[in-house]
Amino acid sequence: MGTQANKDQILAFWAALDAAEAAEIVSVCNKHLAPDFIWRGPAPLSLQTSPKAVADSFWHPLKQAIPDLKREIHMIFGGTSSGRVDGGQDGENWVCGTGYLTGQAEGEFLNIPTTQQRLRLRWGAFYKLRQGQIVESQMLIDFVDWFDQIGLPVLPKSLGISHVYPPPTAFDGVMAHPQDPAQTAETLHLGRQLLYGGLNLYDTAQLSSMGMAGFFHPNIKWYGPGGIGACFSLAEFETLHQRPWLAAFPDRKVQDLDALIAEGALLGAAGVAGVRATQSGAYLTAPASGKQLQISGLDFWLRQGDKFTENWVFVDMIDLFAQMGQDLFAQLHRRAQPD
Repeated sequence: MGTQANKDQILAFWAALDAAEAAEIVSVCNKHLAPDFIWRGPAPLSLQTSPKAVADSFWHPLKQAIPDLKREIHMIFGGTSSGRVDGGQDGENWVCGTGYLTGQAEGEFLNIPTTQQRLRLRWGAFYKLRQGQIVESQMLIDFVDWFDQIGLPVLPKSLGISHVYPPPTAFDGVMAHPQDPAQTAETLHLGRQLLYGGLNLYDTAQLSSMGMAGFFHPNIKWYGPGGIGACFSLAEFETLHQRPWLAAFPDRKVQDLDALIAEGALLGAAGVAGVRATQSGAYLTAPASGKQLQISGLDFWLRQGDKFTENWVFVDMIDLFAQMGQDLFAQLHRRAQPD
């Protein structure tokens, strides 16, 4: 099946999920997902290995907690992955998307307290399809941003701007029609240069060693996860995110990715262990540990001309901080307890 058919299949799955009552979620997942479906979700949910398991652990309790849950789709696109450092295509076909899940929590999900705050939950997901079946997914929810929305932050105030995750600017990220293959190839080429060239060339001393100006527009809009925040220029990106990140993880390297796909001007990357690093310095609330880390994340980029102009970034911060010895969910629950 081609990319358009794969996108239609994912849209049909989302539509069925969104229309279903909580009690219907298991049947929806069984209908749309392969029997041996693998779901790599955000910590503390992590790996689930059947349609029923992902329904029971995530979608059913989320729907019970937020009965009026609605999906906003900011982007959906697909393609064949080229996520190997050595340049080889792995031949797997993926579809990815991102946006918001919105609603009013009437019950608790993962013991996250309910408030009167209407939620805008940022989500990102990649789906692998083989022979017409959805066989695997990596999905992240920005829990740190969720905690911040309900007034129970678990990390210091972001250096960047909080809660800013818009759809692409003056660009339709919902790829309803086939895209120009030449544009797709150009986007993928620039993405590979950024990931396996620029980002992996840090000399541990100068940010300029990565040559970010060759990949990012001077007015890049960089939408980082809760705890980091958004940056509205290359200078802000380097000052507010890259400098503290690389001070903590100076040897971090992008590895083979589970998925690296492009369609037209959009690029997406996913990796449960897409970045490996040593925590050599303090990061936010976590003192230097010297531990070897695997960083799980998703990225979406918009290319205009020869530069990326926007970048939507997900990091599984719950998992990252757990590897550094801090349980952010436990901190949330302590904060929620009355004095």
